[in-house]
Amino acid sequence: MKLILNLIWLFTGGFALALGYVLLGVFACLFVVTIPAGVASFRMASFALWPFGRTVVQPVGGTSGLSTVSNVIWFLAAGLWLAVGHVTTAAVQAVTIIGIPVALANLKMIPVTCFPFGRQVVFSDAIPHGFEPMVKL
Repeated sequence: MKLILNLIWLFTGGFALALGYVLLGVFACLFVVTIPAGVASFRMASFALWPFGRTVVQPVGGTSGLSTVSNVIWFLAAGLWLAVGHVTTAAVQAVTIIGIPVALANLKMIPVTCFPFGRQVVFSDAIPHGFEPMVKL
């Protein structure tokens, strides 16, 4: 079932979303200071390309102050615009009955899109010890 959902996802907007993350990551890697944002963008591109069967986790104790500051900067510079892309794609996907589960998954990705620092994308059956799941698709 994950394979079918991932293929539907890929052809109904997942490729375009992943391409947006990759372009943002390339742009962010042009400057030394923003390389961590580029790495986060590439991580999100991987998740946006093939999300079903993967989970976003965060440390049980929370994240560091640097992650919080980075998340605020990310949200203002890119997260808000990427979230708008997810909402737009979800609206188009929800037009058909087959696209409704994919659209709901798209909306579940928005919190991670807005605040990616301090989180990891792992396979759903391999959640590391000391991490709690945030978004499970």
